[in-house]
Amino acid sequence: MPFVKRMSTNSKKLIDEALRTRLDPARIPEHVAIICDGNGRWAEKRGMPRFMGHRQGYKSVQQVVRDAPDLGIKVLTLYAFSTENWTRPRQETDGLMRLFEEGARRELHELHENGVRMHFSGRLADLPKSLQAELDQNREVTAKNQRLTLNICLNYSGREEILDATRRLVEMACRQELCAKDVTAERFAEGLYTAGLPDPDLLIRTAGEMRVSNYLLWQIAYAELSVTQTLWPDFSTQHLIDAIADYQGRVRKFGGVRSSV
Repeated sequence: MPFVKRMSTNSKKLIDEALRTRLDPARIPEHVAIICDGNGRWAEKRGMPRFMGHRQGYKSVQQVVRDAPDLGIKVLTLYAFSTENWTRPRQETDGLMRLFEEGARRELHELHENGVRMHFSGRLADLPKSLQAELDQNREVTAKNQRLTLNICLNYSGREEILDATRRLVEMACRQELCAKDVTAERFAEGLYTAGLPDPDLLIRTAGEMRVSNYLLWQIAYAELSVTQTLWPDFSTQHLIDAIADYQGRVRKFGGVRSSV
């Protein structure tokens, strides 16, 4: 099952129609981040093992990655596996690691052919060695691609990310490479897993939960939030378009006031 092969006729028509009549192409969010929630519940509602929900959710990942650049999105960040997810049953976490490794290996060619640059965020050194090797291969092969940056959060924790960035600054200070006045927001962000990526403009959460779940805590300071009751395996191009349309109906003030112009 290819990741980002040519868009289906239905998706193309849907996107073309949305860009013509509903969305302002000049105001598409540059960076969209998604909390891909509800895989387990999707499976349980159907009397299936939880892992079948993850398999179905993988198809939603394929759809979003395929359609995001055609909508004008430049960076897409997906929350795939948190540090807290290790507390789930071993059978489920082992299956997810195999799914991630299988996907990284199988989809690399299509991702590269479609101009997708791969980026990974999290404590990657704690992942299985074989998975780490596949992630390294993905990064190396796609490093110069520019159509879409796909950032996958694996073994990720927003709090741990902030701690890791802080430790980096402390180590630099111990080596007398910086002093207190050198610690700026920009310098701090250089130590985040997402260094070099713009902050998200739009954060989408599926499955209706009203929390950010330790996700991109530094980066989403001014992101617009969109919550849908739709479970991730049922998330479609139409849901993505709806979230962008909602985003375009808001006024982003970044702590200021609405412009009178």
